[in-house]
Amino acid sequence: MSFLQTLASAFKGGVSSRVPLGRTFLSPWFYAEGSAKAPFDYGRSVRRGYVENPVAQRAVRLVAEGIGGAPLGPCDPQLAALVSATSAGQSLLETLSSQLLLHGNAYVQVIKDAAGKPVELYALRPERVSVIAGADGWPGAYAYKVGESTLTIPVLDEDASPNLVHIKAFHPADDHYGAGCLAAAEEAVLTHNAAAAWNRQLLENAARPSGALVYDPGDGAGLSAEQFDRLKTELASAYAGHANAGRPMLLEGGLKWQSLSLSPADMDFAELKAAAARDIALAFGVPPMLLGLPGDATYANYREANRALWRLTLLPLATKLLSALSEGLETWFPDQKLAIDLDRIPALAEDRERLWAQIGGAAFLSNEEKRSLLGLAPAQSGNK
Repeated sequence: MSFLQTLASAFKGGVSSRVPLGRTFLSPWFYAEGSAKAPFDYGRSVRRGYVENPVAQRAVRLVAEGIGGAPLGPCDPQLAALVSATSAGQSLLETLSSQLLLHGNAYVQVIKDAAGKPVELYALRPERVSVIAGADGWPGAYAYKVGESTLTIPVLDEDASPNLVHIKAFHPADDHYGAGCLAAAEEAVLTHNAAAAWNRQLLENAARPSGALVYDPGDGAGLSAEQFDRLKTELASAYAGHANAGRPMLLEGGLKWQSLSLSPADMDFAELKAAAARDIALAFGVPPMLLGLPGDATYANYREANRALWRLTLLPLATKLLSALSEGLETWFPDQKLAIDLDRIPALAEDRERLWAQIGGAAFLSNEEKRSLLGLAPAQSGNK
């Protein structure tokens, strides 16, 4: 029985019969019962969509590295140090951004010292984490499984401070897990990979369609089984592959080569690959122009495309991540809000200049009102 069915039955039966404590949901990827589509295999999809596909990998890296390198606004120095921490040159925000794009979920474990204060934020592998729902259906703990070992991490510590921050993308059909961009791009990734494999095989076979050996003995006698096998072996070993492209063929009596041509539409996989690549870029929110994809004329130049990437993808995702971290660490850092410093992002410099010019030219606003609209702190006493 699914979680929603269990929860519906619980409400019908009263409060005492709700979801039992310790109910574990081991897989965040499932479809409705009776669906013919197989469940989403995250490990396999990551290998095909990130490790083996250049478009998807570059799209994820553009977004994740952009957020990971974005400057933070003014906040508590200890909080900034926790969020800006790096491991082997990779920032925490870059890791969380990649996980949220690929998996749809990001889990941040709060490592504390003996006094109960956070000293490190550690990003857990999302495919290893499963939700343990409480009696009311809300997450009561998280199970982190590595091999045969499972670590249970309660949502709250004994002093009611959080042990883990769960950041998830929206999923309309799941109460505990989010839906990643990779799931939406999976079909486009498969199409792009298949087109690339076809082109590679075509190149290995002299970059032209195969043909047929036609045997015309004249006396009605056909090839023996031994002769047929020998010809097939010679074709495969001596004439197939890019190393044998253009090699002259020596034919015996009665044999002639008949080329089998395909129509240009059947052989043109470049447009098919480009269309699949644009779908991949669309799923991850990256303008195709920034990925070097042909046929995209949405933006006049790279500067406009880069600004659109920041406005439509990077800033919303960064705001989601930083807001979740601010809320999760509010116990130790009250009234502290993490945010990106928009004034220090080169791609948004023109937008900021226009805003400053518009507000600066508004004579009906006071200086304090102008500073407030620009997100600046009030001027010190005595300054105008």
